[in-house]
Amino acid sequence: MQEKVDVILKEVEEAKANTQEELEQFRLKFISKKSVVGDLFAELKNVPNDQKKAFGMKVNEVKQAAQAKFKALIDNLETSIQGGASDHEDLTLPSAGHTLGSMHPLNYIRSQIIEIFERIGFNVADGPEIEDDFHNFTALNFPENHPAREMQDTFFIEKNPDILLRTHTSNVQVRLMQKQKPPIRSIMPGRVYRNEAISARAHCVFHQVEGLYIDKNVSFVDLKQTLYHFAKEMFGKDTKVRFRPSYFPFTEPSAEIDISCQICKGDGCQLCKYTGWVEIAGSGMVDPNVLANCGIDNEEYTGFAFGMGIERISQLKFRVNDLRLYTENDVRFLKQFSTLH
Repeated sequence: MQEKVDVILKEVEEAKANTQEELEQFRLKFISKKSVVGDLFAELKNVPNDQKKAFGMKVNEVKQAAQAKFKALIDNLETSIQGGASDHEDLTLPSAGHTLGSMHPLNYIRSQIIEIFERIGFNVADGPEIEDDFHNFTALNFPENHPAREMQDTFFIEKNPDILLRTHTSNVQVRLMQKQKPPIRSIMPGRVYRNEAISARAHCVFHQVEGLYIDKNVSFVDLKQTLYHFAKEMFGKDTKVRFRPSYFPFTEPSAEIDISCQICKGDGCQLCKYTGWVEIAGSGMVDPNVLANCGIDNEEYTGFAFGMGIERISQLKFRVNDLRLYTENDVRFLKQFSTLH
């Protein structure tokens, strides 16, 4: 048995590896779980008790020698490969071209939206993505039993049910109203989270831009004119806009905004479900309860708010029919937007 150990140790010491294949053969024979060294450890149970200690120490010596040899072979092989490459470099070959990246379509649309609203006096505000219940729900007039509070819609932090991933950027509106006195005229672009199954039409991570205008004598007419201006700047002067009555806990009255379909031009297609209209945003006058929750005198001030999905706007601009493409970083998809600037 001792002679067998000595033979294996000699093989380890004399081993050479000039290629990756030979290196792998060494690893399989001496390093892997099914190696000859592993077999030696398995035979330890058959060695007489008075010889076990000496035999175990010898086998362990072989194991350590194999590992050290393997590392040395790796270093030698890497050195030889690098040296060989430098000896055969052709300095007359042209250099590899540099491929420039392109702006992500969502970043492009986000920048366009910000630019449109900045031109009419809105500034940009930001806030945390990890939020508490008050700023995400309670301050916005969500009742305790509102469906949006249920687990199927919101990602709650398990150890603290009061902490969650924000479901909209309205939390930034609340924080802004708490720390700033009117007039307030801001938009809030950002990433939001919903506990939804990922598909071509829905995703658990997406992007919103919300807007808020608080001042004396703000009316629904101001809201309509602001969103009319946005729609025509973003989609073109011929775009038609309509408002439909709706319901949101934080606005009253509330309305959803539709524009004429950009693909069929109002004639009817699969995207607009053959209605000729596509929803782009929700809006309404800020509920007086929300103003009071944020410390603003709802007898003196009024305001409006709106929110839209950046993915939806991008879908209409670029006719992207699968939301998953925005987050998969597929170069084939992103290269299509190389002309954006």
